[in-house]
Amino acid sequence: MKPSTIAYKPIGLALGMTSGMIAGAAFKQAWKMIGHDDDAPDATDEHRSWQEILLAAALQGAIFAVVKAAVERSGAVTTRRLTGTWPG
Repeated sequence: MKPSTIAYKPIGLALGMTSGMIAGAAFKQAWKMIGHDDDAPDATDEHRSWQEILLAAALQGAIFAVVKAAVERSGAVTTRRLTGTWPG
């Protein structure tokens, strides 16, 4: 395993936590913007329809995937700029 990969592990973990927080905030704002309640439905919320629950889950998954990829890619690019090697 390359030293840059080992050194990147703690940075990757921190970026993962940060991306989760960013994605959570982005999802809450997106859910409000599409005109639903302040809180997204839980899968076990009996007062919400299947359509609303599945829409919330799909939107949340898409936002989390995009934010995670953007943050991880940015971290890898920054690591290459600082160290001259790709962390993967």
